[in-house]
Amino acid sequence: MTVQEASILIRYELQYLYAVQEIDSITDIIFKHLLNFKKFDNYLQANNAIPDDTDPQIYNIIEQLKSNKPIQYILGVSDFYGLTFFVDASVLIPRAETEELVQWIFNNYRNASPRIIDIGTGSGCIAIALAKLLPGAKVYAADISEAALEIARKNALYNNVQVELHKLDILLHNTPDWELFDVIVSNPPYVTMAQKQQVDANVVDYEPHLALFVPENDPMVFYKAIGRFAEKTLKKNGSMYFEINEDLPNETASCIEQSGFSTELKKDIHNKYRMLKAKFI
Repeated sequence: MTVQEASILIRYELQYLYAVQEIDSITDIIFKHLLNFKKFDNYLQANNAIPDDTDPQIYNIIEQLKSNKPIQYILGVSDFYGLTFFVDASVLIPRAETEELVQWIFNNYRNASPRIIDIGTGSGCIAIALAKLLPGAKVYAADISEAALEIARKNALYNNVQVELHKLDILLHNTPDWELFDVIVSNPPYVTMAQKQQVDANVVDYEPHLALFVPENDPMVFYKAIGRFAEKTLKKNGSMYFEINEDLPNETASCIEQSGFSTELKKDIHNKYRMLKAKFI
């Protein structure tokens, strides 16, 4: 089977399940993983034959994709900010939108050596990317899930950065005895149960609900908890950065402001309010 024939096979088998653009993205990911392809190699090498032992791997991947299993979980890896991260069902798949949150922090601290903590770190993508971008930073990462912390530990080692990992239930309000931080960052659970029906099946069926959903009657529960955490652990000139629910930007800002912070909302590349910055008033 040639590269072009493999591309046609993937598109044919998945045509009724995924949009064309998504199929193209999946195909690029498969070829990068199995054939070590770089951008445009699938076009430049279209007529080249793929190794015989790759054929059954492609068929196996296609069958798993038909069950809506995300390609990142099938392959066990995901890209984020130019880095490779191991992922499994215990952590969320890193999103491109979250890269914009990392970029915002980097833009503000590129000439500094801040103390940073990432709360609800999951795969560790935010903390590890920041540690890579800001080599002088001291980076901490916390999560309630032991399985997630193990994945984050593996990713920090793979990406050759130092990140201090801690188990933390932010809802218990038991602040550890840490030195004060310059930056608190979090992509906490924020999807309401009412929004659950709008979420793609491959997310609802496979990604950890612990990291996704919040109670309908208290959608700000994690933002309030992190605000209380910041009252004790954030330097007076420090900042908090959050990824937020695009449907609740003003509500999230109001919640954080009630903890004594000024806020700034920021739109993502899709012109949606997906990020928030907070500082002490």
